[in-house]
This record gives sequence, C-alpha cells and structure tokens, in this order.
Amino acid sequence: MTRIAVAGASGLIGSALVRSLTADGHDVVRLVRRAPRADGEVRWDPRRMRVDTAGLEGCEAIANFAAAGVGDRRWTAAYKRELHDSRVLGTTALAEAAASLTTPPRVFLNGSAVGYYGDTGSRVVDESAPAGEGFLPSLCVEWEAATAAAHQAGIRTVLARTGLVVARRGGAWGRLFPLFRAGLGGRLGDGRQYWSFIALDDHVAALRFLLEQESLSGPVNLTAPDPATNREVTSTMARVLHRPAVLNVPEFALRAVLGEMAGDVLGSTRAVPTRLLESGFTFKHPTLQSAIEAA
Repeated sequence: MTRIAVAGASGLIGSALVRSLTADGHDVVRLVRRAPRADGEVRWDPRRMRVDTAGLEGCEAIANFAAAGVGDRRWTAAYKRELHDSRVLGTTALAEAAASLTTPPRVFLNGSAVGYYGDTGSRVVDESAPAGEGFLPSLCVEWEAATAAAHQAGIRTVLARTGLVVARRGGAWGRLFPLFRAGLGGRLGDGRQYWSFIALDDHVAALRFLLEQESLSGPVNLTAPDPATNREVTSTMARVLHRPAVLNVPEFALRAVLGEMAGDVLGSTRAVPTRLLESGFTFKHPTLQSAIEAA
C-alpha cells in the first residue's frame, strides 16, 4: 500500500497517522477544506458533501477522522448539530466518492467511538454488543451507517471505535496533563466509571494494522485490553507525574458546568478490543501506567 488519503489529517489521530505513514515512505494525500497549497492536498467540503474525486484516484486506502471534538464545547443544540454534521455528512461524502472512483480503494477506514455502547457500568462490552441509548450512541450509529456507499461498492470498510487516546497534547488526556502537573488533578464524581483508554502509539499502530489486515472489516474497538476506572486514572496520573491529586469534582458541579455532556463524562464504558486481539495485534502499552508514561 503506497497511496493513502487521510481526512482529518490535522487532528490528534490523523496527524499522528500521517507522520507514521510518511516516515515509512507512503504517499499520503491530505484532504483540506481550503484551496490546495501543496502537492498531496485534495480539496473537499464535508458540510456541502463535495469531494475532488480526481485527487483520490490511485489511492489504495481512504482513512477518515474528520469530526468536531465532542469535548470542545458545551452541547448546545447548535453544537450537537455540528457534531452530527461533521461526522455524518463528511463520511457520506467520502464513502460516495470512494465508491465512484474508476479503481476504488481496497479499504475505507472510518473513525467511530466507543461512545457507541453508551453507559455500560461495570459490564464488559466488545464489538458484538448493541448500541447504547443517548446522544453519543445515536450519533455513532449514524456515523457508522454513513459509510454504506463504500461497503455496498465492495470496499472493505472498517469502523475504528476509538477510546480515550492517551496523548501529551490533544484529546481528553491533553486537557488532563496540565491540570495534574499543576497539582489540580482529581477524581470526577465517585470515580467508579470506566475509561476505555489507548496510548497514541498503540492507536496509530492499530490503524496501520487495520489498513493492512484484509480479514478485518466492520467495527473494531481501539482500546487497551484492560479499561481503568477514573479512580485508577487519578491515582496513576498522580504517581507518574509525582503530583498530589486530592481535589475531587462532585457530580453536581460537573453537571452545572458541562450540562448534558456531564452524563458522558460520568458515564462508564468498559470496552475491550476483542477483534484486535483475536487478529494477533500486540499492544506496546497495554497498561494505564505504561500508556501515561509513554505520553
């Protein structure tokens, strides 16, 4: 595989994947929302569902991680529409573009999230579990369904259900590190909720694995094998960063500040990567401490 198109190439996951692919000599095509300024850039407008398909010809894979950040703003009605449209409209446009190519790509790899499962409490879930209830599960169901055109065209379509990516900058953990370094880290609510995490290095390695592994299609959980509770996250962050973590944020305060989003911050998703493990993928950072130390 040499020519790969990536949407969302400036985000946490997309940029890390692009660096990895480029370092190994792959020809990466970046989808951009502005006029292309360099070789290897292809214009698209996900909101208007427009893609310069000519620029995708010859791509053996299309990877899509373009989406507005779930935790970037309070969930107003307008921002919930932005979360929806940035995922569903963009994915539909790319899937239809892939299906229309003279020589379609061998694989269409699309972002999704373990938010698909909703609040599972202490119950372990893998890819065989049904969708949960609420805004995020419904959003993930629509997001995944938007890949239909690629699947119907016979393109191997993979749905990367991502957990919380442990990275120094970007994503949920990128917000945690400065707080814990300042000694302001602490438990959220009662701390019993499970966080399905994955180290950024492992996430990129898993994406590379999915691009190459011809036997894998459909949903695949990209999470470490052993999800941790928020209590465990708090104590491990404090231990690795050598900082106290004595501040606890009560549930009522989270709900006052975050609104509807607080339900997902306090919710518990104990997702495990059954399909990755059964396919022979090996995690470099399978434990929470290893993932945090790597970041």
